[in-house]
Amino acid sequence: MGRLKLDLHPIARQGDRIDAELERVIREAVDKRIPMVEIIPGKGSGQLKKRVLRFLQRKDIKSQYHRVEKDKDNSGRVFVHFRH
Repeated sequence: MGRLKLDLHPIARQGDRIDAELERVIREAVDKRIPMVEIIPGKGSGQLKKRVLRFLQRKDIKSQYHRVEKDKDNSGRVFVHFRH
């Protein structure tokens, strides 16, 4: 399995579930040693993407991944790379 994908569109208006789903997908990638997670906050106003990027900057989360890449062709996607 090369990547996990998390589409936040279905839960975009459920603030409490967003962080829970982000934590779940990061934990799953670490546990299963998956090299990349694709997070889709969508384009919209950019608020959801900002929230995702703030979440990824948390000290406890940042220590689990190698780097974050914003998709240069699609501003509504973020890739989180892991080095296991």
